[in-house]
Amino acid sequence: MDATLTTVAGALAATVGVVAGALLSRSTQHRQWLRDRQLAAYVEVLSHYARFTMVLNRAHAARSGWDYDWAGWSASLVTASLVAPKEVAEALETFGDAVGEFLGAAAGDPMSAALSREEFEAANAGAARAQVDLVNAIRRSLGRGHGALSSGIGGSLARPAERP
Repeated sequence: MDATLTTVAGALAATVGVVAGALLSRSTQHRQWLRDRQLAAYVEVLSHYARFTMVLNRAHAARSGWDYDWAGWSASLVTASLVAPKEVAEALETFGDAVGEFLGAAAGDPMSAALSREEFEAANAGAARAQVDLVNAIRRSLGRGHGALSSGIGGSLARPAERP
């Protein structure tokens, strides 16, 4: 009887260990999958911002027409907000609002009412600050090893002395 009980207890312990290991592995895989999706979504949002900021800047500098895929921008914001933790989702909303203000000032017709470089930078200043805040919220969501940035890298066109 003791041998049977020992065998059953050993088999039960091994089974519990296998099940617990599988659950932990699945949980780890899910966290990694979610993190990969989050990073891809954040990259897409920031890439759109960098692209349309450059498109608009060039159009104003050249007093030329411009076009952009706003559906892609909108979809990137929605996608990112779906996978983002609360702090990042709030920073995304603030960033989207700041970009909306920037576009209100800069997305007109540069052929008839081009902004100077200084006017363009002033119009984009709020979005540039919101971009830094968004990047820092993303960095915090990734873990403790990522410190905050004091200025943006790319996208905003703000000169280093003018960056927040």
